[in-house]
Amino acid sequence: MESFGRLASGETVHRIVLQGGGLSAHVITRGAAIQNLRLDGHAAPLVLGLERLEDYERHSPFFGAIAGRFANRIGGARFMLDGREHRLDANDHDHCLHGGAKGFSEKLWTVEQQGDSHVVLRLDSPDGDMGFPGRVTARCRYELAEGGALAVTLSAETDAPTVCSMAHHSYFNLEDGGETPATGHEMQISAETYLPVDATLIPDGAPQPVDGTRFDFRDMKRIDAYGPDAAYDHNFCLDRSGQMQEVVQLRSPRSGVSLTVETTEPGLQCYTAPSMQMSVSGLGGRIYGHHAGICLETQIWPDAPNRADFPSAVLRPGQIREQRTIYRFKKG
Repeated sequence: MESFGRLASGETVHRIVLQGGGLSAHVITRGAAIQNLRLDGHAAPLVLGLERLEDYERHSPFFGAIAGRFANRIGGARFMLDGREHRLDANDHDHCLHGGAKGFSEKLWTVEQQGDSHVVLRLDSPDGDMGFPGRVTARCRYELAEGGALAVTLSAETDAPTVCSMAHHSYFNLEDGGETPATGHEMQISAETYLPVDATLIPDGAPQPVDGTRFDFRDMKRIDAYGPDAAYDHNFCLDRSGQMQEVVQLRSPRSGVSLTVETTEPGLQCYTAPSMQMSVSGLGGRIYGHHAGICLETQIWPDAPNRADFPSAVLRPGQIREQRTIYRFKKG
């Protein structure tokens, strides 16, 4: 473990180096973020990241971080729980995005356990943090396992009723680390339905069939198959059993690198970053532009705290909310 710099508060951010299963990773304690991820035999990084801590503080759109206390959006930045309204930080239009302006991705996590190929980070979120009730203890475990697997296990406990759904927020580019758009990648998503959204990206109604729409990725096709804008920031509805399931295949025909995603979660937010334009350089001096990477965020559905018909994000004392996602990389 090494120093990655100091926050404006004076606190030290550490960087942990992991190696295993044909992968190497750099994890920073700010946001429990994966700064760099590499696959043996492939020169470029697999994720978008930044070289300097100050750039993460000023410019990072959740690069590699853990989004929470509730990943994605809560409409109107408010929800009712047990007859009481809770008002949240409104940092996206009038909504709460990824837990608010100072959500889990902006916090300093502590290293609780570390080995050559794994690390466990912990965050204690106080009652009232960004408006969320209850004190929550969150943990993130990253492990590099055999077969090019990055296993992400997220867990949370609370001392009072609350809502909680975290997500890993890496931007993937399997070709050249973000020099060219990821929309040339091919993708397959095992989802029969998706959530339509309104102009501010809040779910608008019940899940709708992907059949006959630009959201039909049941067969492998280029991300920009339905048009060059390829502007996706939508939830694909997955199996709700809570069992591990393979939900995404992503591959770069040019590099030969592929990614398979397995998860226990009922939703996949596919975000293609159509408006990304960084003013600072990323890993290797790359300037990230439109569609530089694609996010595959496994999570509970957006605005679930306000929708009784959506999978529940409620967490109560005595319960442990655990979610697991495995990203498997392969070349050739």
